[in-house]
Order: sequence, then C-alpha cells, then structure tokens
Amino acid sequence: MIESMYQVQRQSQSLMVPLRGCRYHVRQWGTPQPGATPLVLAHGWMDVAASWQFMVDAFSEAYAQQRPIIAMDWRGYGLTEAPSTDSYWFPDYLADLDALLDTLYPGQAIDLVGHSMGGNVVMMYAGARPQRIRRLVNLEGFGLAATQSEQAPARMGQWLDEVKKQRAGDNDLKPYPDAAGVAARLMKTNRRLGQGQADWLAQHWAQVGPDGQWRILGDAAHKVVNPYLFQVNEALAMYRNIRAPVLAVEASDDSLSQWWKGKYTLAEFHERLKAVAVLEKAVIDDAGHMLHHDQPQQLAALIEKFTA
Repeated sequence: MIESMYQVQRQSQSLMVPLRGCRYHVRQWGTPQPGATPLVLAHGWMDVAASWQFMVDAFSEAYAQQRPIIAMDWRGYGLTEAPSTDSYWFPDYLADLDALLDTLYPGQAIDLVGHSMGGNVVMMYAGARPQRIRRLVNLEGFGLAATQSEQAPARMGQWLDEVKKQRAGDNDLKPYPDAAGVAARLMKTNRRLGQGQADWLAQHWAQVGPDGQWRILGDAAHKVVNPYLFQVNEALAMYRNIRAPVLAVEASDDSLSQWWKGKYTLAEFHERLKAVAVLEKAVIDDAGHMLHHDQPQQLAALIEKFTA
C-alpha cells in the first residue's frame, strides 16, 4: 500500500522580517493570546523551519492556542535570504535571533527551543541574554569536542582551503531529479522517517530550479569549517550565566558517539551540563538525532509540560 503524504493538522502563516541585511522567513502557528509567552523554535544545520511541523501538530489544542509559536529559517536556509558570503559565522545566528526577538517580542521573555546546531545557538544566547529566556529546551545541542591551541594553524589552513573551494564552486550541494529523490535522501539519512513525512518535508527542504532539478534550501557555504577552535571554557562560562531552567533532551540512539567516534562522549557533555544552574534531563526512546521527526508526540508532551 502506498503511504499518503503527511496531512498537516495546524497550518502555519509565513512572515518575512528584515533582519541585519537579510529578509528572514518566519513560520507562525495559531492565533496568539495577548500577553502569552511566545514559544520560539530554532532548527539545526541543513534543516528548515518546516521541520518542526510534526511536533507542533502533536501539541494539545489548549497549549497551541494559548501562545504564539514561531520558527525561523536561519540565514542561508529555507526561504530566508542567503547573504553574499563564502562562509558563515556562528555569532551571526545569535545576533539574528536577538534582532528577531527585538522586532517581534520587544522586552518580552520567551520560551526557546533549539535542535542540534540550533540547540548550541540557544544555549549561547541564553548565556548572553539571560533576561530574555523564561524556559530553555536544548534538543541534542551538544557543542563540539574539546580542542588544543596547537590545532589552530591546521584549522585556519583548512578554512582557507575550504573558502577557496567554495569560491570556485567546488562545494555545491548535489541536486535531485525530483521531489521523490529528495524524499529518498531524507529517508536514507533517517531510517525512522515515514514515506508520507518524507514526501511532505521534501517540498519544504528543497525547491525545483529553472532546470527542473531539485536543490536543498541550504547555502553550500554552510559546509565551510569554522576557522576558530571551539573553547570549552568559554562555553561553560555561557552555561553558568543561564538563569532560566533548562531541559536537555537526548535521543536513545546516542548520535553524539556515532559522530565523534570516541573523541567526544555523552559523559563529557553531561559533565559540561553541570555548569547549568537549573537543569532537567530527558531521553526520547526509539529516536535518533532527528527526534522531532521520530517521536513528535513524546517530544511535544515533554516540552508542553516543561513550559506550561
């Protein structure tokens, strides 16, 4: 039997918001009540705001109707403009988020959720702007492996090489012949993703071009490595400055170990989390890194309880 395409339960509206030289695409679900605390969702690397749809659909009606729920496409992703650049800088995500909140919710504390790269962004942002966050949810935003200063020359050289490749067009993302090819790619990456979900996501994760080829809505320059080393001590200082209660959610598959092959472990991440003053931890069963796709009901229930 052919699985039908995923049927959206809660339709979103698209807003275009000018921020720091980019026209930002923001999805908003529901009709917000005056004075309600906004729920802001930040996606991960090579993902888009529409990725949150399954989780938003899983919220209870009472929860979804009592607050504004928004998700942005980060710069160079989805329908947000890509700046003219050959590499991206992590602090820009924090500045974009800061500008977005100043524009949409000036002076108002929010509940903030981030996945993967977005989880790293929201942890840093909550340390830099602790007064803006009421509740913080980090979904598999582990940070990076510890580094040594001796690695700096090689890293800077790697960045120079990758920028050169990017400018030469050697870093372009693979196109797909049709939306079905994009859906197949999504299912190959995530074995738990159903055909109906993949077919729906493909329409938002990629776009057909004038040549009839489908291309991922992510600037290839995002693949260029950061020239500066990740500093654990700086990250811990940011963690210590977070005032909001934090919910750290992991998937049962332990994607961190799969990525880092022993160079960085969950035990190390849990040690770092001790710097957070008010912390809860949770594990989503039968889920991989894309836990908001794999178990949206479990995740929605956790977030709903934590931010109620």
